[in-house]
Amino acid sequence: MMNSENKIDQVFKLQKEEALKLRHSSKAQRIKKLEDLLRWINTNQEDIRKAIHADFKKPYTEIDISEIFVVTSEIKHAMKHLKGWMTPKKVSTPLTMLGSSSFIHYEPKGVSLIIAPWNYPFNLALGPLVSALSAGCTAIIKPSEMTPHTAALIRRLVEETFEPKHVAVFEGEIETAQYLLSKPFDHIFFTGSPAVGKIIMKAAAEHLSSVTLELGGKSPAIIDSRADLKDAAEKIVWGKFVNCGQTCIAPDYVLVQSDIKSDFLEALVQTLKSMYDTHGKGIEASKDYARLVNDKHLKRLQHLLSDASMKGANTYFGGQIHAAEKYFEPTILTNLTPDMEVMQEEIFGPILPVMEYQTLNEAITYINQNPKPLALYVFTKSSDVIDQVNSSTSSGATVANDCVLHFLQNELPFGGVNNSGMGKAHGQFGFLAFSNEKAVLKQRIGLTATKPLYPPYGITSKKITQLLLKWF
Repeated sequence: MMNSENKIDQVFKLQKEEALKLRHSSKAQRIKKLEDLLRWINTNQEDIRKAIHADFKKPYTEIDISEIFVVTSEIKHAMKHLKGWMTPKKVSTPLTMLGSSSFIHYEPKGVSLIIAPWNYPFNLALGPLVSALSAGCTAIIKPSEMTPHTAALIRRLVEETFEPKHVAVFEGEIETAQYLLSKPFDHIFFTGSPAVGKIIMKAAAEHLSSVTLELGGKSPAIIDSRADLKDAAEKIVWGKFVNCGQTCIAPDYVLVQSDIKSDFLEALVQTLKSMYDTHGKGIEASKDYARLVNDKHLKRLQHLLSDASMKGANTYFGGQIHAAEKYFEPTILTNLTPDMEVMQEEIFGPILPVMEYQTLNEAITYINQNPKPLALYVFTKSSDVIDQVNSSTSSGATVANDCVLHFLQNELPFGGVNNSGMGKAHGQFGFLAFSNEKAVLKQRIGLTATKPLYPPYGITSKKITQLLLKWF
C-alpha cells in the first residue's frame, strides 16, 4: 500500500499543477480529449463486452445499451454543446448598478476524484469523466474492486488514452479509496449507497471539497387502475430485472391499485416468461438474464427473502437460487408489511415486492413516509394522476409510463434529493457539477450609480437611499 500511496501522491501533485494550466484550456483542447476517449471505446467494444460479461455475465446487448451507448452518446452530446456551455453568460444589470456589466464565467474546479460503483462499472466511471473533461478538470478514477475485469479495462483505457497529469486510475480495496479521500480534491463525484455517501461527505468536509453524490433508495412504481397493464408490466419487468435488478433507479417496489392487482400480477408473470423463458427451459437457461456480482450480494438478498417469508410474505413467482452460479431467479412477493427488511432497505436485486392501495392519496402518503427516492414511476392514462403524483411527492425524477429511461436523456438532470443524493449529472448539469460558476462584474471608471452613496453621508445619500427602498 505504501508504494500505492506514493504513486497517488505523485499523480495528485502532477494533476494539481496541470489543473492550473487547464483553467485556460480551449474548447478544441477539451474536445480533443473527448474524441480520444470516444475513439478508444469504439475501437475496443469487444474488449469492453468481454470484461463486463466476465464480472457478472451481463448479456452483450445489455452491455451495448447500458454501458457503451450511454457513454458514447454522452460524449457526442458534450462535443456538440460544449461551446455553448463554456461561453460566459451575460446577465441583466439593474438600474441601481447602471454603468456596470455582469457575467457568469465557467471555470474548471480543478482536480476531481471519481469513485465508481460495481453495478454499471464502465458507464458510471466514464460518464462522470466526460463531464470532468468537458469542464476542463483533471480526474482520478477509483473503479470498484468488485468488478476486477472492468476495473483493469478502465485502467488500460486511461493509460492508452491520457497522460497521468490529465487522467489516472487507481485500483484497490477500501484502503485505496480511504487514502484518496484524504487528499484535498476540488470535487468528488461518488456513485453508491447512502451509507457510503455519508462517509464520502465526511471525508470531503475535511477539505471542504464540493461533492456530487449519486446515491439510491427505494424507487416506487405506482400502477393506477387506468394503466395499460400489459404495457406497464413490460416496462416494470425490463426496468426491474435488467442487470439482474442491480440498478440504482430500478423500480424497488410496486404499489398497485387493489382492483387490478390480480390482473397486474398475472401480466408480470407472463411478461417474465416471454422475456426470459421463451423456450420453456427456465429463466436460468436464458442468456439474456445477468447474474449477481458476488456471493456476499447473493447472501444479502437471500436474507431479505427469508426475512420476508418468515414474517408472512408470499412468493408469488420465483425464489429459486443457484448459489454456485450466482443465479437468483426473478422473484415477485405479495402480502408485505412495513416491518419486513425487504420494505426497509434498497433491494438492489431481482426481488419485486408488490403492495396494494385503495386510493391514490394512500399510495402518496406511503411514499412520503419514507426517504425521498432517486426515481418515482407512475403508470396511468390519466394526466391528472400523473400531475398529482408529481406535485405531491419529492424524488430525483418522476417518470410517467416508463422506467429507467430518463437516465438516457442528456438534457435532463440526473440525481437524487437528500437520502438519494445531491448534485446533478449528465449533459450540461454534469459540466456544471465540475465547474465553478464564477461571478464577474465589470464597472466603468469614473462616475457610477453607487458613488453618491459613499461617505460622508448627507442629505443627498439619504434621499437616494429612500428612493431605493421605495422603488427598487
